[in-house]
Amino acid sequence: MTNDQFNLFLEGMSATALFVFIALYFVKAGYGMFRTRQWGWAINNKVAWVLMEAPVFVVMFVLWAQSGVHFALPQYLFFLLFQLHYLQRSFVFPFLLKGKSKMPVAIMAMGIVFNVLNGCMQAGGLFYFPPEAYSEGLSYLLRPNAIIGLLLFFGGMLVNLHSDHVIRHLRKPGDTRHYLPARGMYRYVTSANYLGELTEWVGFAVLTATPAAWVFAWWTAANLIPRAHAIHKKYRAEFGDKAMGSRKRIIPYIY
Repeated sequence: MTNDQFNLFLEGMSATALFVFIALYFVKAGYGMFRTRQWGWAINNKVAWVLMEAPVFVVMFVLWAQSGVHFALPQYLFFLLFQLHYLQRSFVFPFLLKGKSKMPVAIMAMGIVFNVLNGCMQAGGLFYFPPEAYSEGLSYLLRPNAIIGLLLFFGGMLVNLHSDHVIRHLRKPGDTRHYLPARGMYRYVTSANYLGELTEWVGFAVLTATPAAWVFAWWTAANLIPRAHAIHKKYRAEFGDKAMGSRKRIIPYIY
């Protein structure tokens, strides 16, 4: 693939994300609290999460190994950060899930396709068509964008992990009631886990300064912002305005 072809690929992914962003305000992706039988055959949630998320981890590893970049900095560090997220998301997060929920195979399949494409995007941006600034080596990490990006990445990761922890511990064993999460960043938004993930990938884009990473950040926003809106609307209908207070959807004090 040439650089021009790769840029065309990124443009196509960006345009598709715009379509997804608009569509998800009208169609709720049928997993989690919005799963219905209309989405068809569903499988165990834990298995589905592993099968859906693991491909990007594998694709990224294979393309890194084939690229010849090896342990060159800063690319190798960025590769490790990306893999750290998906190591947790693919092989830790699914086994922390509670309950016997299921995920539609259709949702899982769409997730697999996106994750394979995203692995190609990020590998292309980091290993095959990297910014010229990477020639600075480790000194690149002293750039203001690198420092800010690292802070956003790890800050977002911490918010994401803590928010997932809060959600997992809303109920005691045997309890089936619904609760409004109110700890951590859930005091400010109803989708604090999504806030963390969005912050994480915006941070990654700021840090790496690759167009591919910015396309991924845009995809993350296109996927999570409409879903955060749907969750906010559902919570408000279920718990009422008083319980919801001034919480926003995904961005504190703004949206």
